Amino acid sequence: MTLNDLQQTKDAELAARKRIVLRCCLAASCSSSGSKGVKERLEKAVSEAGLQGEVEVRGVGCMKLCCEGPLVAADPANTLYVKVTPDNAAAIIAALRGGKCTLPQADPGSPFFALQEAIVLANCGVIDPERIEAYIAADGYLALHEVLAEMAPKEVVDAIVKSGLRGRGGAGFPTGLKWGTVAKSPGAKKYIICNADEGDPGAFMDRSVLESDPHLVLEGMAIAAYAVGADQGFIYVRAEYPLAISRLQNAIRQAKRVGLLGSGIFESPFNFNVDIRIGAGAFVCGEETALMASVEGKRGTPRPRPPFPAERGLWDCPTLINNVETFANVAPILRRGADWFAGIGTEKSKGTKVFALAGKIRNTGLIEVPMGTPLRRIVEQMGGGAPAGGAIKAVQTGGPSGGCIPAPHLDTPVDYESLTKLGSIMGSGGMIVMDETTRMVDVARFFMEFCMDESCGKCIPCRAGTVQMHQLLEKILARRATARDLAKLEELCDMVRNTSLCGLGQTAPNPVLSTLRFFRNEYEELLQPELHAAPPLTAKA
Repeated sequence: MTLNDLQQTKDAELAARKRIVLRCCLAASCSSSGSKGVKERLEKAVSEAGLQGEVEVRGVGCMKLCCEGPLVAADPANTLYVKVTPDNAAAIIAALRGGKCTLPQADPGSPFFALQEAIVLANCGVIDPERIEAYIAADGYLALHEVLAEMAPKEVVDAIVKSGLRGRGGAGFPTGLKWGTVAKSPGAKKYIICNADEGDPGAFMDRSVLESDPHLVLEGMAIAAYAVGADQGFIYVRAEYPLAISRLQNAIRQAKRVGLLGSGIFESPFNFNVDIRIGAGAFVCGEETALMASVEGKRGTPRPRPPFPAERGLWDCPTLINNVETFANVAPILRRGADWFAGIGTEKSKGTKVFALAGKIRNTGLIEVPMGTPLRRIVEQMGGGAPAGGAIKAVQTGGPSGGCIPAPHLDTPVDYESLTKLGSIMGSGGMIVMDETTRMVDVARFFMEFCMDESCGKCIPCRAGTVQMHQLLEKILARRATARDLAKLEELCDMVRNTSLCGLGQTAPNPVLSTLRFFRNEYEELLQPELHAAPPLTAKA
C-alpha cells in the first residue's frame, strides 16, 4: 500500500457513491430492536422501485440517539426517521420520490445533535464499519502514512504532548507523558494494549466506537506503536461485546490484506501486528496490571506499582496501555495538528469527551462534547431533562468509581479537575441521570454491591471492606441502623479507599461518600429515631 493506492481507493469509493443514501444503524442498540430487518426491507423496496442506480442502502454504526432506534437517515435530505420498522420501508422510499411521509422523525438540528462536536464520533453513523474502503474515503490511514513518511518517533510523541490529550479511560493521565516513558524505556520488545474492557454499568462508549469505526482505533494504535518502538499490539475486549469483536476481527483482516497492518507498512521498515484478547467479564481486568495478567493467560488480579507497565508490563516488557477513546483521538490529532486539538476544551482538559447518557432522561444515547461543557447543558438541553416533566436530582459520573453530583451543581463544567472537586471523576464516560424519585441510598447500595461482586479478593481491605459496607447499607435501608452504624460506614469508606491495592477498592467508596456529602439527610431519615442522636464513632471526613 502506497499513498497513491490510498488516493485511488478514496477516489473509487467516492465515485461509486449514489445520489441518495439511506443510512441504517446496525450498532448493537438498534440491532437489538430489529434494524437488520429494516435494512433488508429497505434494500428490497429500493429494488422493487427500480432505484438501484440512484439509492444506496448503507449499514452504519451508532447514530447516537439510541432511545429512538431503529434509526434511518436519508441523505442529502437530512431526514432522520426514528423507531423504524420493516413495514415502514415502502413509505420511506415513497418519500424519496416526493411523496408525503408521516413517519416519526427526529430533528437533526435539535440540541442533542447541534451541541455535539465530533472528533472520535466523526464517522459513527456515517460510514460502513465493515468496509476499509469507506474508512479510507474519510481520510483514513492518511495520518499513519504522514507519520511513517515524514516524522521521527520522538516528533510523534512531542505532537501528542503538545495536543494536551489525556487518557480517556478514567484517570486522565497525560497521554504524551506515558508515550514518552515507554519510548525511553530500554527493551528490545515493547507492546501496545488497547483497553476495551468497558465494565461500568450504563457505559457503552467504547463498544459503540469499536462497532462503528474500528479502523480509527487500529490506526491510532499503529501510530502509537511507531512512536514508542513496538511491533505487537493487543486489543483486550469484553466477551459481552460480540458485535464489536466481529467488526474488529474483520477490520484487522482487511488492514492486513491491503498492507496497513503486518510487515513493511507503507513500504517502510515499520512492522505492526494486532491480535484480539477476549476478557471473561471481570470488572477488575479494566485495571491495567490485572488486564496484563489476563492477556498473559493468568488470573486477572492486580499487582503493586511500581514498577509501572511503561517500564515493566506485558511479559516484563515496556508496555503502553490506553483505552479505546484515547487511541481514537490519535489519528485526528496527527492529521489536523496538535494546536487544533489543544484549542478545544479547557486549559487543563483538552479536546472532547464521549459520554453515554442513560438513566432518568428523555434522550439516552451517545454524545461527544468539548471538555468544559456545563453538566446542565448536557443533561437538560442535549438530554432533554427528566421524563414526564420531572426534576433532575443528581447525575452519576465515573461508574462505580465515581460519585453523584446533585442538581445545585449542574452548572459545573465537565472536566477532570471540576468533577474531582465534587467527589466524582470523569471515568470512561458513563453518565447516569437520576430524577426526584431516585433514593440515593439505593444508588449507593447498587454500586457497592457491584464492587463487592467484582472484587478479585486479592487484598483484604477491598475483599472484606466492600462486603461490610454493603451490609451496613442494607441495614440502613432496612431501618435497623443507628447513627453509630453510619459513622462506622464512613470509617470503612476511609479505610478501604486508603488501603486497597488497586483502583477498584480505592474508588469503591466514592458513590457512598458523594451521596453522604450531598444527600446525608436521606441516610439520617432511615436511622432508628430513638438512637438518631447517639454519639457517633470518630471518623475521618
